[in-house]
Amino acid sequence: MTPGDGYAGQAAAAWQRAAAARERASRAEDSARRHDEWAREPGRELHEDLAAALRTTAACHRSSAQLQEGFARRMTRWAQGRGARPQFMTGVAEACGTPSAALTLVDSGQGQLAVAASDEVARAAQELEFILGEGPTRDATATGRTVVATHTVLEERWPCCGPALTALGVREVAAVPLSTPDVSDFCLGALAVFDPRPGLVGSQAFAEIVGALTRTVLLDPDADPELYGGTDHRDVVQQAAGMVSVHIGRRVDDALALIKARAFSLGMPLETFARGIVSGDFRLTPEGRS
Repeated sequence: MTPGDGYAGQAAAAWQRAAAARERASRAEDSARRHDEWAREPGRELHEDLAAALRTTAACHRSSAQLQEGFARRMTRWAQGRGARPQFMTGVAEACGTPSAALTLVDSGQGQLAVAASDEVARAAQELEFILGEGPTRDATATGRTVVATHTVLEERWPCCGPALTALGVREVAAVPLSTPDVSDFCLGALAVFDPRPGLVGSQAFAEIVGALTRTVLLDPDADPELYGGTDHRDVVQQAAGMVSVHIGRRVDDALALIKARAFSLGMPLETFARGIVSGDFRLTPEGRS
């Protein structure tokens, strides 16, 4: 695709979301200051906790504004014919100080619903988890806890996915669940960062980015869960699974498992293999042969 009015519109939408986020941050900070004043009165110490919570909210809104502004600047350059087609997650990776990052959304059964990636490494890493059914992101969403694994741990903890990740050149992965403080058992998905800089995980800046993604980028009333067209719902894979299901007379889940296994055995990207099924270039039997 080439730059045009549609991309200029995405830039404008990002600027608007950034302005709204900064306004919300300002309101939260004003409220925090008022609660600080009330907390000075005897018996009103509860306001200290409210002020702290409001400052956390303000920080998330500021981080969201920075992410939106960064994307808007890149999209503006692209609309003018300069630079490469930007991805929202590229800005997230840069804000984290990592070469690659991916955001994965999951359903109630922890199955991948959609993925947004900063680059090919992040996209390939999430595809491996989708195909193999194991990995850092899957564990983070299942347990609701941050998962950090280096080269050796990757290969020991996930015997199928780990070696495949290290073969991509990944030396370390950190996956953080995206959840809200209001609903403790609800996990929207996870943010995975690859080869993060030392000290990133556990830092205030990283927590603010995770909070921004969860509370403002994805869940705000005016949010764009599609991340400006950068979210992949694996539509062609689902279409292929439906076709194979009819052909072999099995459930769609079984057909999807066959497609995953065959693509992995061929060393072929899942979407490429699925497109081959849709186009008629590949045809699967119940045994998985094509």
